[in-house]
Amino acid sequence: MTKIKVGILGSGNIGTDLMYKILKNDGNMELALLAGIDAGSEGLTRARDLGVGTSHHGIDAILEDPEIQIVFDATSAKAHMHNAGRIREAGKMAVDLTPAAIGPFVVPTVNLQEQIDAMNVNLISCGGQATTPLVYAVNRIVPVHYAEVITTAASVSIGPGTRHNVDEFTQTTANALHKIGGAKISRAIPVFNPAQPPVNMSNTVYAVIKEEFDEEAVKSSIESIVAEISSYVPGYHLKSAPFIDYRDTPWGQHLPTVVIMNEVVGAGDFFPTYAGNLDIMTASALKVGEVYAEHFLGAKEVKR
Repeated sequence: MTKIKVGILGSGNIGTDLMYKILKNDGNMELALLAGIDAGSEGLTRARDLGVGTSHHGIDAILEDPEIQIVFDATSAKAHMHNAGRIREAGKMAVDLTPAAIGPFVVPTVNLQEQIDAMNVNLISCGGQATTPLVYAVNRIVPVHYAEVITTAASVSIGPGTRHNVDEFTQTTANALHKIGGAKISRAIPVFNPAQPPVNMSNTVYAVIKEEFDEEAVKSSIESIVAEISSYVPGYHLKSAPFIDYRDTPWGQHLPTVVIMNEVVGAGDFFPTYAGNLDIMTASALKVGEVYAEHFLGAKEVKR
């Protein structure tokens, strides 16, 4: 079967976990190269042991391979700012796992098909992938006036890049709740929990409504989108049934609020299972890559 060749840029934890996901997924992608800048990194060592092509020459190695069509950038926002233009000039498509946000935000269950011709797409943040579709699920039934999300993750699963860019991650997530989720006003609150043993990633969504609505239709919409997400993030599930509460809003009104609580348990491919915040990013990247690979293959068939 013809497959689309892809490369992973960044041999750290994110890139390594994504490597395992691509290798175990019998889909439309063939992992041609894992490229980093540290020849002795654990990721490159593991890749070599698995028979995956490797290089410690970073972006240059990716660009030198004309057969690689999709590049997963698992480096940093600063590095992607430098890499994005070169990837585009080489005619390759970029799936950005950093907070650089050069390309449009993408959530597989919500707007991936709308961006199918984009050559650079951004996966927002772990909180964005976990909560944006939940807000969207409510908003497609009744307008969400205000959305507030609280994302809790184990402190040991939060790397230095995220810690140094908390404001950027928070703002990016809030922007996605508005632009993709549809909330008129949005707020995102991250919590790094130091508990031992480490806790699983959990998210609480408060969607404030200003008008009458069909409660059962909203709950059904939420459950439907959770089922869609769990098809590519198996550990994604509701902690309890969504419910309606009346809460005081930040501006002093007492309004009906849809409350959604969910949890993300990692697949354990490379990360520990409690690191669902990292797993949802690589699982979403895999889903995005598969959809783009199918699109590229379809384009080839049309040309023939």
